Amino acid sequence: MPTDEITQTVSERYAHAANTGEQMCCPTSYDMGHLKTFIPEEVLKISYGCGTPAGLKTVRAGETVLDIGSGGGIDCFEASRLVGPTGRVIGIDMTDTMLEIARKNASVVAANLGYSASNVEFRKGLADAMPVEDGTIDLIISNCVINLAPDKRKVFCEMYRVAKPGGRFTISDIVSDQTVPQYLVHDTQKWGDCLSGALTLTDYMNSMTAAGFLGIHLVKFSPWRVIDGIQFFSVTLTGYKLPQAPTTSANRYATLRGPFSRVVDERGRTYQRGASQPITPEEALLLSTPPFTEQFLLTTEPVELDSHDSRWSAILPADAPCTWQGHYALLAGPFIEAADDDHHVYRRGEPLEICSKTVAVLGAAGYQPHFVILNRASEQVHGNAVTCSPDGGCC
Repeated sequence: MPTDEITQTVSERYAHAANTGEQMCCPTSYDMGHLKTFIPEEVLKISYGCGTPAGLKTVRAGETVLDIGSGGGIDCFEASRLVGPTGRVIGIDMTDTMLEIARKNASVVAANLGYSASNVEFRKGLADAMPVEDGTIDLIISNCVINLAPDKRKVFCEMYRVAKPGGRFTISDIVSDQTVPQYLVHDTQKWGDCLSGALTLTDYMNSMTAAGFLGIHLVKFSPWRVIDGIQFFSVTLTGYKLPQAPTTSANRYATLRGPFSRVVDERGRTYQRGASQPITPEEALLLSTPPFTEQFLLTTEPVELDSHDSRWSAILPADAPCTWQGHYALLAGPFIEAADDDHHVYRRGEPLEICSKTVAVLGAAGYQPHFVILNRASEQVHGNAVTCSPDGGCC
């Protein structure tokens, strides 16, 4: 389907939804009781998305926030409250009907918040050609919108362009566990339903890395729909545009604590648990971001760990038979590859079938934040318990 036709179809679909009240994609769980205290009902009733306002818990006063696909403005208005009167919010949307509603209500929201003037600006534009200056945004948010863009790789490049060095994104979107077939890609109805345009989780996250973002990791996920055996699910992801590393700094070393036994980061650097290795200032900057801090020791002298050290982390499967129940695990960053203590090698976004013991392992605190767990079984499984490897280990 031609790009222009996709854009026109999606825009018309959302304009119609705004006029009729039709629900689109998967409605977001907002705290409507809170939002009603300062956002008009006209905005609240046309709010579409696949995750609660993405990233807004991390907003600091005075920051500049960009919302891609701002619609009626609900997330922009909540961001306006959080950044305060000294902050700034920019919303971008391609649908005139949505922009009209958002602009009309901006002054109402500002008055309700006690601001002397609105700190929110709504601009007409496309996600892959944003009318925003280079390097001006602290936080980029988006809620089930990038899925609708025909060329998501261009969107991620645009996000990187407008982000400040040291800036970040937190976006929610719909992805799939396998490539969407052509008969769905060319289904105009399903573009507006956030199905036809879905990338696999692998392609989605790898495209972000290709654009320049690093430290990309899962914030949360939620299963959504299964269409012809394809699992569609919502993910909320965060990543960073790292600032320039200091030109001079003390020697730094990194030691992987675990629970992974081995990991490969987005730049291709491999770390083995317990082994200390020298790192560059750029690598130290990356490993200092939130998704890595619990897993690494960063020191000025080499520090080796072994299983007797309290800082060593490992989570082993139960010493018992297991069952196969239809579960698949998808690694969702911040590594492109990782291994556990039972010989599983996980590659970012690629589904790997796992048994009941591994489901329990990946549900433990050290692993759980990094995985999407899906179940492909169409009905209840009644398999017997088995020992699933010859040496009595797992899988």
